[in-house]
Amino acid sequence: MSEIAVITTSEGEMVLEFWPDIAPGHVENFKTLAKQGFYDGTCFHRVIKGFMVQGGDPNTKDENKKASWGMGGPGHQIKAEFNDKPHVRGVLSMARSNDPNSAGSQFFICHGDPRFLDKQYTAFGRLIAGDDVLEKIGTTKTLPGDRPVKRMNVESVKIVPRDSLK
Repeated sequence: MSEIAVITTSEGEMVLEFWPDIAPGHVENFKTLAKQGFYDGTCFHRVIKGFMVQGGDPNTKDENKKASWGMGGPGHQIKAEFNDKPHVRGVLSMARSNDPNSAGSQFFICHGDPRFLDKQYTAFGRLIAGDDVLEKIGTTKTLPGDRPVKRMNVESVKIVPRDSLK
């Protein structure tokens, strides 16, 4: 059974499909975290117009931890699954540190076509509905450090059967 992710944000809903055929570990990791409610109450803490919107850091649940936003994770890391999918608008990919095998929970959705990330970051899905929401988040005003002025909240990430999509 094919599953999709419904990300409910303060700006509206985005729906993502997964690519388990090319990045099974990343798809499974994201779905497992989502089903545990890991992403609920986080935010898109890094927004670069024309590049990407990044979320998935558990530290962003706490406004008092702003100094450590971007450094949080689930307490585990997953192996890179680089593939031939191009990083173009709407592609879902995993954020990581300099170590290719350091992805954990932080993900990003491409707002532009950052093809220089191809085969260096693991693309594991794409936006199939809610491009208007991606646009709202991707063009929001930001402060130094690419931090949105207004909180771009992730209320929930639900994994649902694809055929439940209207």
